[in-house]
Amino acid sequence: MALMSDLPILRRGRPTRSVRKSVVGLLLGGLAAPVLLSGALAGAALDASRNPAAVSDSVRHEVARAIAKGLAWLEKHQETNGCWSTPDHPAVSALVLYAYKGSPEGRAAGTNPAYIARGYEYLLSCAQPDGGIYRTDLPSYNTSVSLMALVAANRAEWLPLVARARKYLIGLQTDYGERGKLDDPLDGGIGYGGSEKRPDLSNTSLALEALYHSKRLLADKNMPESGDLNWAAAIRFIQHCQNLPGQNREAWVSDDPRDRGGFVYLPGRSMAGETNLPSGRVALRSYGSMSYAGLLSYICADLRRDDPRVTAVLEWLRANYTLEENPGMGLQGLYYYYHTMAKALTLCGEEALAGRDGRTLRWREPLALKLIDLQRAEGSWANENGRWWEKDPALVTAYALIALNLIHRQL
Repeated sequence: MALMSDLPILRRGRPTRSVRKSVVGLLLGGLAAPVLLSGALAGAALDASRNPAAVSDSVRHEVARAIAKGLAWLEKHQETNGCWSTPDHPAVSALVLYAYKGSPEGRAAGTNPAYIARGYEYLLSCAQPDGGIYRTDLPSYNTSVSLMALVAANRAEWLPLVARARKYLIGLQTDYGERGKLDDPLDGGIGYGGSEKRPDLSNTSLALEALYHSKRLLADKNMPESGDLNWAAAIRFIQHCQNLPGQNREAWVSDDPRDRGGFVYLPGRSMAGETNLPSGRVALRSYGSMSYAGLLSYICADLRRDDPRVTAVLEWLRANYTLEENPGMGLQGLYYYYHTMAKALTLCGEEALAGRDGRTLRWREPLALKLIDLQRAEGSWANENGRWWEKDPALVTAYALIALNLIHRQL
């Protein structure tokens, strides 16, 4: 079975059958600060760089045990209607289902256990006539994450639902100003949907990931195309979220080396706040989770690994690599940061990150050990900081399991 790091950076257009089968098989098989690591994690990282096979074998068993404990906790805490946490936002349940499908247990199972079958029944009940998968609000967010869970299920009878959800997301792509012209920095992005149409990088990244993988699933099943995203416009929007002078000419772009290459939430707004440059100009600060979301978005948009926009964000991520916080945000969004880090670096094929001190650190084992250390005794995870719903153990446990699933397959 293909691993994400084995996949080429695909160009748009119909991929070859062997590549398409690798991408689909992958999904269905699982789906400026110094380097900050605790003593144990730093030691493990250095040992891994010297003898990765010896460390990986031990860590792989610990990761498998942590995944099993997390899934057992989720099974016990499912609501009676099949959802997790809240019936109003199917995205939380979709993350759980995607985490199960990517787990060692999910990959080995011939059929879904009863609690996963109930979860999919709930997810299907959220499908709307317009093609979206949501209940009331945040339709884009809920549809994107739900679409990933459906792709991971690989059920032939659900392919029309996959196609409708794709079409719905494509229809949410923004086009401000004169129609058909890329004349606004917000053109090409995707927002929460509904009344919240302003695009942001988080929602755009989730939508691009779902569209990227679902397109390849439908191509593998010889399903007819029902239109596609304006990928050139999407890349332009992503670029307008990057602190990269020369590529992004917006007035807020920072030329401070501490920000160069990183990403903000949307053009003109950063959750990490502002910085005063020596020139007297006020610019926006880059931060960790959005920088990984930017990298993931570029790869899903089929930018090559050597594209200067991709190399710039990788340089920022290397310079700011840490597992102690979401760089620029502290503990806010920490598990989203871990989850997006694992997805972006895996899809990009990045095996190791070099710190400022010149050391090369393999990121998988340290991230796995960090997540194992943070797991509660009963099997769940939760952030002590509640920003972006991260005190919700169902949501955060799914984030952690998705990251561990990706690590387990590579180990």
